Amino acid sequence: MTPSSVGSRRGPFAWWGEGTPAARRALVAAGLGWALDAFDVMLYSLVLASVIFDLHLTKPEAGMLGSVALLAAAGGGIVFGLIADRFGRTKALMGSVLIYSVATALCGTATNLWQFAAFRILLGLGMGGEWASGAALVSETWPVQHRGKALGLMQSAWAIGYGAAALVVKLVLPTYGWRAVFFVGIVPALLVLWVRRNVEEPELWRARVGQRDAERHAAGGRSAFVEIFSGPIARTTIAVTLMNACTLFGWWGLNSWIPAYLSLPAAQGGIGLSTGTMSNLVLTMQVGMWLGYVTFGYIGDAIGRKRAYVLYLLCASVLLPTYGALHHPSVLLALGPLVAFFGTGYYSGFGAVTAELYPTRYRATAQGFTYNLGRIASAAAPFTVGSLAATQGFAIAFAITGAAFLLASLAWIWIPETQGRALA
Repeated sequence: MTPSSVGSRRGPFAWWGEGTPAARRALVAAGLGWALDAFDVMLYSLVLASVIFDLHLTKPEAGMLGSVALLAAAGGGIVFGLIADRFGRTKALMGSVLIYSVATALCGTATNLWQFAAFRILLGLGMGGEWASGAALVSETWPVQHRGKALGLMQSAWAIGYGAAALVVKLVLPTYGWRAVFFVGIVPALLVLWVRRNVEEPELWRARVGQRDAERHAAGGRSAFVEIFSGPIARTTIAVTLMNACTLFGWWGLNSWIPAYLSLPAAQGGIGLSTGTMSNLVLTMQVGMWLGYVTFGYIGDAIGRKRAYVLYLLCASVLLPTYGALHHPSVLLALGPLVAFFGTGYYSGFGAVTAELYPTRYRATAQGFTYNLGRIASAAAPFTVGSLAATQGFAIAFAITGAAFLLASLAWIWIPETQGRALA
């Protein structure tokens, strides 16, 4: 009887005890960082209606502020991926969290569109480095039979951070205003930095440091960027990037505007809910999001990455436009967790898939490139949805996000199954 089978009889999270202390510390550090990333990034969406009113922004301008952050994140992710491969996963993580935490606080000082845009660009640069570095760290410290579950648990921290942001907005916004909400965003960084001081670089990465120069020489001195587009892996890199671009477009198009959709008055195409009611609906969605993230790790380890991905994406392609066509708060309350479950849970698999596709010497570079280049395409989502919402209504705007998920499912025709692959 295998350890994993014994563990499964003890409980769904018994696998946690099968990880080394270093692996558990790495997962906690990466998870906390990802939660903070979500907390800082989603504060903007949650206070968007207030920002629009106070700074006299149009919906396209508000969408542009979301888009510039995603564009900057694409560049930041690629840069921090290189840093993580060259200098270490934990160093890259600490640098990213410092940048986006400070930038979040600065957003609270903005008095016009262009100041806000500058701070959102800085936030995006730091935000972009978080995921690739954390995913590489967790992938390289957990055994293959638990890799999907570990990355699923890491990814689920996004829902916790998003939920914490909604709670802070509910408590702070009505009394102190939207600026105070952003000031809170710098506080958790201190905890994450403290935890990360005690996290070692993965043994797999350290072992590869001494081999890196020899491997590059054997590869003809090619850079990591050249290698991910060389030979048979090139088609896979393109397919993974396109798939991620579509999923990120759908995710950011929806989540950037859900709080505003719930908060804006009916005359502006919204539902007209109070800040407290809006926050409660968003919080219930995070329950579904968390369950989607965690469940995907188990499903992906059981039936394969490809089947799990396609299942989630097809369900999301139907649920997202349905959500935008409904207006009754009770119906949205019930449907919201399902939308979040299928519309976000698949992200748990991205770290496992890319870790299993690429070798250690350029894994973080490949993960950062495929994830964050997708963000370039997704950067158009907040602006596109905002513009469509202003002219055609939110139902049509959210239908576009559903179409993006359908296209993402088709990209899996060219992405191989990686379940059970050992890391090279």
